[in-house]
Amino acid sequence: MGSFKGHALPGMFFLIVGLWWAGKYSLWNVTRRNKNLGSTRLANRATQRRLELMEGSVVLFFSVVGMLAEQFAAQGPRLHLYDYAEKHWECLMNWQHATMYLFFGLAAAMSLVVHGTGAAPVALDRMMLALAFFTEGFLFLYHLHGRSMLDVHVHQLLLYAVFGSALTSFLEVFHRGNILLELLRCTLTLLQGSWFWQIGFVLYPPNGPEWDLKDHSNMMFITMCYCWHLAFALLTVGVVYCTVSCVVGSRLKRTPPMEMGLLKPKERDPESEEEIL
Repeated sequence: MGSFKGHALPGMFFLIVGLWWAGKYSLWNVTRRNKNLGSTRLANRATQRRLELMEGSVVLFFSVVGMLAEQFAAQGPRLHLYDYAEKHWECLMNWQHATMYLFFGLAAAMSLVVHGTGAAPVALDRMMLALAFFTEGFLFLYHLHGRSMLDVHVHQLLLYAVFGSALTSFLEVFHRGNILLELLRCTLTLLQGSWFWQIGFVLYPPNGPEWDLKDHSNMMFITMCYCWHLAFALLTVGVVYCTVSCVVGSRLKRTPPMEMGLLKPKERDPESEEEIL
């Protein structure tokens, strides 16, 4: 992560995940409120399970790729933790990043177990996701020793979004399906993604002058900029939710009453009426 690309890539990942979650939870919430909609197949139990399995597989794949990249990319530790000849730890920053990817991979694996086998309680996927976010924040919290003032500040601001995501995911263990908590997690995930990009532009600007990392006015600006990123995340989630609501609502209006009556008995089966809780 000690480069612009190293911050842009996880930033893009969190942006994509945040947008995916916003669209998915918006769709499920809107279709739950329109049970007579012929398109409820989009949000029935079987479809939800398939989407959860697909999401878990993708996250697990990229987590493994992230761990391998941290270990075997240029100047990586290549699974060596301690250099006994020189008597020092090997590339601890890479090891910390790999550990962060490890916990997101564990969360994805738990999601596959929960939704693919039914052998574990459903709430365990949210518990592991909360633990993954907490581990990310915990590692970043002790990742800043000896750095310049602005460098420390931009990472401390990131911690608010990370620990907020951990707390929100933990609350979902007890309030699963709460759309406010789900959309809040989407917002904080988007905030993480955009802020990773901002950190990359501040610490490793690809073009333009370098930032003065000891200037207090830069700290004031970057704090205000963080609020703008939060506003962007809130607006994005709101737009996604409204767009999904409008699309589903327009489809409901176009569905003739007779067609809806014919569709309704077909969907009165345990698989389509039940939703993942």
